[in-house]
Amino acid sequence: MAFDSSAPTGRLSAAHWRKVLAVYRAPQLARSLGEIALTILPLAGFALAATLLVANGIWLGLVLSVPAAAFLVRLFMLQHDCGHGSLFASRGLNDAFGRVLGVLTLTPYGYWQASHANHHGTSGNLDRRELGAIELMTVEEYQSRSTVGRFLYRFYRHPMVLFAIGPAYMFFLQHRLPIGMMADRKAWISVMGTNLGMALVLATGILVFGAVPFLAVYGATVFLAAAAGVWLFYVQHQFEQTSWARQESWNLHEAALNGSSFYDLPQPLAWLTANIGVHHVHHLHSRIPFYRLGDALKDYPELRGYSRLGMRESLSCARLTLWDEAAGRMIGFRELRQPA
Repeated sequence: MAFDSSAPTGRLSAAHWRKVLAVYRAPQLARSLGEIALTILPLAGFALAATLLVANGIWLGLVLSVPAAAFLVRLFMLQHDCGHGSLFASRGLNDAFGRVLGVLTLTPYGYWQASHANHHGTSGNLDRRELGAIELMTVEEYQSRSTVGRFLYRFYRHPMVLFAIGPAYMFFLQHRLPIGMMADRKAWISVMGTNLGMALVLATGILVFGAVPFLAVYGATVFLAAAAGVWLFYVQHQFEQTSWARQESWNLHEAALNGSSFYDLPQPLAWLTANIGVHHVHHLHSRIPFYRLGDALKDYPELRGYSRLGMRESLSCARLTLWDEAAGRMIGFRELRQPA
């Protein structure tokens, strides 16, 4: 599927929307600080209650790890906005808060910021599938692989690996080293600084609450949040009618608008995920604070028609594994086996 300066039939171009949506970029200091408080305080409350219950032998208290994980996901999204320079007008404030939040989300701020910037700069480009994206093969690439190569790709794309084993590995292990940026001094400083902060949090928690109750709640909360976060990232780009193109026909802004989904979540979930489901608008203007994304949809409801996914429709995305260049869409392994 090639991109050009025009929009798909019946849609306005990405260039039009870039111009229209630019007015939503200004963050509000009081609102941003309030959103941080509204996220950290419930997270701390649920985590504390769960830890105290488990420390007193009431293991049912681990159930409170679920709402704690939901607020941890939201905290990650606020860190995400800091990384884009959109939560505060000041770069220094964005970086300061981003580094602190990174300790709580187990995500080194500077290292992740560089990786994520790469994702935004190459999304939808088949010739630049690099750091910061879920691995994807085209049909032709998959068919050219050896039996072992196909098996490894199938293993990687299995839902249990993508949404359970993978998130646990990423947040507990992979982020402890600057994987993919091993020669970057700043990446090492970011990762090691976050590791030090995490060590202090762990040591304090274990000292105050005991190793078993603290680590049980900590581990459960992070695992659930990581799984939910990876699922959100997955459906933002791995849906049937997403867009991929080779370098010569790829356009950054058209890829942002048409290659990113609008994950239309119910309002409570949209709030908990900091409107990250409005991903097509976010990719067009990453400097728009998350709390202005809803305003953009309200003012321009036609944006809801771009690559919309409801919760039910999103479940089918888990089967999509390959990009079919000839058909211009994502397909699953079963479709690959079917005769033309």
